[in-house]
Amino acid sequence: MATIMITGADGAFTIDGTTERLLTPAEVARMFRVDPKTVNRWAREGRLTSTRTPGGQRRYRKGEVQALLNGGQAIKE
Repeated sequence: MATIMITGADGAFTIDGTTERLLTPAEVARMFRVDPKTVNRWAREGRLTSTRTPGGQRRYRKGEVQALLNGGQAIKE
């Protein structure tokens, strides 16, 4: 099981010693030029991996989102 630790107010987190930034649905939506509800739907459908905050809000790994933008796995509407 991975050890997860939030490291700062900038949305960064650490999993097993690797630090990465978490993005909000609105930040991801701006990157893809879609509505934040579309981003959350992609997560529900398994097209994009999300992490839940203690309050139940979705967050997305910046590295995964950037990989998708740079020609990784295509997301279809």
